[in-house]
Amino acid sequence: MAHSLNPKYYSPEWLGEDSTRKAPHQDIEVTRERKHCILKYYENADEQREVNVEFSNFSMCMDDFCNVDAMHDRFILPPLTWWAVHGASAPRLQALAFKLLGQPSSSSCCERNWSTYKFIHSATRNKITPQRAEDLVYVHTNLRLLSRRSHSYKEGPSQMWDVGGDQFDSLDETNLGRLEFEDLSLDEPALENDIFGNAQENENEVLDV
Repeated sequence: MAHSLNPKYYSPEWLGEDSTRKAPHQDIEVTRERKHCILKYYENADEQREVNVEFSNFSMCMDDFCNVDAMHDRFILPPLTWWAVHGASAPRLQALAFKLLGQPSSSSCCERNWSTYKFIHSATRNKITPQRAEDLVYVHTNLRLLSRRSHSYKEGPSQMWDVGGDQFDSLDETNLGRLEFEDLSLDEPALENDIFGNAQENENEVLDV
């Protein structure tokens, strides 16, 4: 869906760089996914129809999108800037573009998944089949997510078990007894402050001694 809302991919300059390139509204696979996203995002049939009309105006450079500046800026301006400047005539599509195109790209989810996989499939446990390793990663990740909703996760002897407990499931000496920084969730500042705050206090105590 985000690909369909990027004005650059409709510009003659971008399409002219490669003869095999197609505008998103002319690509059957992209079109199918876009329709699926609209049906899933907007439950009301009237809203779906409005969004489809707005998209047709945007993709075909009709209505206010036929403005010379709007068409010229498609290849020049960043997508968010373009929608902020030229997207007022399609309020629903503009709001959707802000949400989708404003998301920062990040590999943190992949890094956390690889970190978990590394704990499960180590040098001393390398006979696990790939399918079994994937199943264990899946179960492990979902157990962690479920446990964080419990009261015992924040208090008690098993407090924040997934921050300090995973190392006991690994026989890798390099990882034993320490936390993988990339395994922390970026959306849990309180958790990060607690961990790194305690670490800083311990370092200060060592220096004082």
